[in-house]
Amino acid sequence: MSETTVRVISSMATRLLLAEGAAAFGQAHGVQVTLEAVGGVDAARRVQAGEAFDAVVLASGAIYELLRSGRATAGSRTDLARSGVSVAVRAGTARPDIGTEETLKAAVLAAPTIGYSTGPSGTHLLRTFERWGVAQTLQARTVQAPPGVPVGTMVADGRVALGFQQLSELMNLPGIDVVGPLPGEVQILTVFSGAVCAAAAQPGAARAWLDFMACEAMAGAKRRHGMEPA
Repeated sequence: MSETTVRVISSMATRLLLAEGAAAFGQAHGVQVTLEAVGGVDAARRVQAGEAFDAVVLASGAIYELLRSGRATAGSRTDLARSGVSVAVRAGTARPDIGTEETLKAAVLAAPTIGYSTGPSGTHLLRTFERWGVAQTLQARTVQAPPGVPVGTMVADGRVALGFQQLSELMNLPGIDVVGPLPGEVQILTVFSGAVCAAAAQPGAARAWLDFMACEAMAGAKRRHGMEPA
């Protein structure tokens, strides 16, 4: 068996999907894929600093910046999955109506505390509050999760009453109930992409793994983890 090891860094949203893909790729090709999942901002910073990873998986905007700066290899971007934002409450508590933009806005205004992430879903949520004209009203009630900390854990322990994050990061967390996805008019779909790092020691194997993650055979795994193929 090959002793090749592909070292990958990613944001937290895709960690379980990537772990499943790493195991399947290893069985099929005899290549070990080691994963490190951290907050997306931290992951991008480490790749920008030239840390020796073979591949990186982040929201597509962050991958674009790594390509633009030369820290990811030109032509290696591979779109892997699309992920929507969902809403969670503490397990056993009342589930608000979030079926339309108006009912979601009412639920947000009624919530004593609101949790959001450092990632794309958090940025989108704050912009939505601004568009609604309620950003200042909600400022004292919003709590940003530290990088790498799932919003759902803050919901589970009662630090926030209403949590917003990628479904892939909320599903299967103990102590919370996922109310559902954001309604269509407010929903944002984040594309998670991979790229080969400029500092890669195994660029060929890294590209092969990204191609495997993008293939049709991984579509079912993406749906199991709350995402859709890109």
